[in-house]
Amino acid sequence: MLPTDAVLTGPDATAPYRQDRAFDPDAGLPLAVALPTTTADVQQIVRLAAAHGVPVVPRGAGTGLSGGASAVDGGIVLCTTRMRGLRIDPATRTVTAQPGVLNAELKAAVAAEGLWYPPDPASFEICSIGGNIATNAGGLCCVKYGVTTDYVLGAEVVLADGRVLRLGGPLIKDVAGLSLLKLFVGSEGTLGVITEVTLRLLPAPPPARIVAAWFRTIDDAAAAIAEISTSIRPSMLEYMDATCIRAVEAQLHPGLDTTAAALVLGGSDDLDPARRDVRFMMEAFTRHGAYAVTETDPETGAALAAARRAAIPAVEAEGRLLLSDVGVPLPRFGDLLDGVDAIARAHDVTIAMLAHAGDGNTHPLVLSSWDDDELAERAEAAYGEVMTLAVSLGGTITGEHGVGRMKRAWLRDQIGDDVLEVAQRIKDALDPSGILNPGTIFAPR
Repeated sequence: MLPTDAVLTGPDATAPYRQDRAFDPDAGLPLAVALPTTTADVQQIVRLAAAHGVPVVPRGAGTGLSGGASAVDGGIVLCTTRMRGLRIDPATRTVTAQPGVLNAELKAAVAAEGLWYPPDPASFEICSIGGNIATNAGGLCCVKYGVTTDYVLGAEVVLADGRVLRLGGPLIKDVAGLSLLKLFVGSEGTLGVITEVTLRLLPAPPPARIVAAWFRTIDDAAAAIAEISTSIRPSMLEYMDATCIRAVEAQLHPGLDTTAAALVLGGSDDLDPARRDVRFMMEAFTRHGAYAVTETDPETGAALAAARRAAIPAVEAEGRLLLSDVGVPLPRFGDLLDGVDAIARAHDVTIAMLAHAGDGNTHPLVLSSWDDDELAERAEAAYGEVMTLAVSLGGTITGEHGVGRMKRAWLRDQIGDDVLEVAQRIKDALDPSGILNPGTIFAPR
């Protein structure tokens, strides 16, 4: 049995676990919140829930931005924050962690061994490894080093009937049987509860050299990004628009130029003594109209990267946000920027734009309201049109935050009836009673 302090009941005790950072207004009132520490604890919770037909919503640190951890009325929120185990094996260059370990904690632990875990969501200081696995999180360095799934070698998963699967392990190559391991990465707790994961590590990279470029128009910035993306492989290529720049400057005062239409940060961590990638980026920025281009010193570069990471909470300080993470093929990046700008003007709403520009993954932030119903309605309409625009450009409704509940209405438009039907078959096979995170990705029964 779980200890008494590992089960929370009553509206006051469970209220902090009802929503993630998407602040889903339709989040339910859970029957209880369970705080396991072991795989056996999770088995016990899931078996009990399955026996009584009670929904189970897996939850990590609650930093998700798509409503994937929204509580369900009468259900159990299974929160993994007390699952904190961590083991590093330098010989195999792997780390095995329970889902409650924070991304930043794991990075720091492996860095002490001279190793590196690349996936770095902007929320890396507060997001958990379990949540990163559930949404296949990305981050600033993914343009060169890939996303979470590229580093997952093994996992322990509790299924809806309480069985435990041990998938993969500390092997670089393993093609024995169907690749069930990757099926659970990005599944948002709808197929099973991940209780342990084995991750691949890399040697620590050399310090990145960061180039900052300031633009008067978003079209010039997009053109520069397009040339760089098709010519070299930067370690970072990030975009912030004027709204993000002004919001970050108002909150943190890092000395950003608030007259700019866009800021682009390019990074290179190669060891080329001729600095060819750095020089190429600087020349490309200049060719496409940047009015200021600077190869920063390490301190300034780190400050600018921190400013980029702070953009979402800075804009969020101005009101309720409808957060999106649509992605498009790189040649359509400029079309997306222009289209989102047109949507904002058509609905008379503010849409701040930041992006992992090097891989076409953008974060349109639609500024809504908590108390102005008319503005909230216009913002909701704009949010939906951003999804539709991305799909029309051959893109995706989510690059790294997950479908959750907030984007489910647009999933069919992107993947089509046949793919959705096959996905539903897999869901039904692994969770025939539909108790795992109902309403996330798949329509609730």
